[in-house]
Amino acid sequence: MKLYISRHAQTEWNKVMRLQGWKDSPLSEKGLREAHLLKDYLADIKFDRIYTSDKKRAIDTAKIIKGPRHIEIVELKELRELGMGDWEGKLISEIMEEEGDLFDKYLNFPLSYPAPLGEDIPSLFKRVEFALEKIEGHGGEKILLVSHGNTIRALLVILKKLGMDYYKKAPIYPGTALSIFKKEANAWISMVEGDQSHCLDE
Repeated sequence: MKLYISRHAQTEWNKVMRLQGWKDSPLSEKGLREAHLLKDYLADIKFDRIYTSDKKRAIDTAKIIKGPRHIEIVELKELRELGMGDWEGKLISEIMEEEGDLFDKYLNFPLSYPAPLGEDIPSLFKRVEFALEKIEGHGGEKILLVSHGNTIRALLVILKKLGMDYYKKAPIYPGTALSIFKKEANAWISMVEGDQSHCLDE
């Protein structure tokens, strides 16, 4: 099995650095362009199935990449973004002004400091692991997965068996960045991580 993993395309809230979490905002013009560029980049890949978060920004990205091809799109709530609680819908600058110390702790000690009324990192890992079990159990040779920054961050840590403590060091890739993993002998092998070559003309 090969997993093609993409973050959703840029949204209007991404543009202005407003936290989304389980809330949503539409794809920006740049996001739409980059989603179409990724569609062209992956046009020759015969996907057996597309899995996406149940958030509209991910679903819209998945539909663009699918294009006119007859590929099943499966929505999994387990692939949604980290729940950011009271911070959802706020600008990062506003959060820094109002709760700067807590936000700093969240950034630097994420395993210990969830956003107020938000989801903690162990819960994120648990549901991402469950999603991966579902995807592997359903089978297929080539699978596209469209999700979110922190969710993919956790997923890549899980695939590489680095342990949850590595989450703090793991990068958050930008919109439509592509990572590819191949399963060999019960281990996931990283082939590509954070590829943005389809966006070079942007």
